[in-house]
Amino acid sequence: MAASNVAAAVAASAATTSGAYNGMSSDNIKGLVLGLSYSFFIGASFIVKKKGLKKAGASGLRAGVGGYSYLYEPLWWVGMITMIVGEIANFAAYAFAPAILVTPLGALSIIISAVLAHIILREKLHIFGILGCALCVVGSTTIVLHAPQEREIDSVKEVWDLATEPAFLFYAALVITIVLILIFHYVPQYGQTHIMFYIGVCSLVGSLSVMSVKALGIALKLTLSEMNQLIYPQTWAFALVVIALDTFNTAVVSPIYYVMFTSLTILASVIMFKDWDRQNPTQIVTEMCGFVTILSGTFLLHKTKDMVEGSTSTTLRLPKSTDEDDNFVHEGIHLRRQESFRTP
Repeated sequence: MAASNVAAAVAASAATTSGAYNGMSSDNIKGLVLGLSYSFFIGASFIVKKKGLKKAGASGLRAGVGGYSYLYEPLWWVGMITMIVGEIANFAAYAFAPAILVTPLGALSIIISAVLAHIILREKLHIFGILGCALCVVGSTTIVLHAPQEREIDSVKEVWDLATEPAFLFYAALVITIVLILIFHYVPQYGQTHIMFYIGVCSLVGSLSVMSVKALGIALKLTLSEMNQLIYPQTWAFALVVIALDTFNTAVVSPIYYVMFTSLTILASVIMFKDWDRQNPTQIVTEMCGFVTILSGTFLLHKTKDMVEGSTSTTLRLPKSTDEDDNFVHEGIHLRRQESFRTP
């Protein structure tokens, strides 16, 4: 009898430490669906808006030279509405799933955009661009299958307690200090020639912004579940932080920005929500491998835009903006939660 009890205990311990995949929670599935919806709507919005810009430019003064004919083009407005719907979906996704699951999915928007551009705009996608798309899909699938379950939270006060723990306060203070040094010392001197300083500021502030967005999203989710969180000052404090940090959103997208923003957002989430405390080392390493795979695909997609069309018989080139596109940077897919709603 004692031997059987020991064997049962060892088996239970092994099952616990192995981190066997038991399926995704309902909240993670909701977050996944919303995150994928965000990628689809954002990727599609760029194509619809670009088509609207081309149509408007053919009948009036192009936006690139100061024209506003695109404002009278219904197709452009459809693209704007699609983009807003995507941003709302992304906001909601953070309320249901961990940032380590939602944030990397932003890379899929460039796949959607590249594929739709190839189908709708007849713009060609290089063979290596196709490989990049495949890598992004494989990496995203890896992260989705091994992402931690969403933390059980019953009140915005719990989120506030997590945000005011010493570890996260230290991270927030460090981020703010670095951002202030960059803004007041390095950006004025080197900002015009080194875009890395702008990318650094937006990535650092963005990691704090996403945590505030997640906190606000959780508060609204609980409120809609008949647990009113609007009566707590913490909810409004998070809302003010979101509004304040939205000033630092950016339309500049590159693989370097994607890496910095996603890495810092995951780090902030791990510190604040302790995502990795609910996982074993194998799951964490697998998630990181998935992230690196997505990164490889993103770099590959970005590089193909510089390849000369027709240089090889297999050329299927990524769309690249020109003057004809009214300064609309198609390859600048927004890989973060926030997106600038500036007109072209």
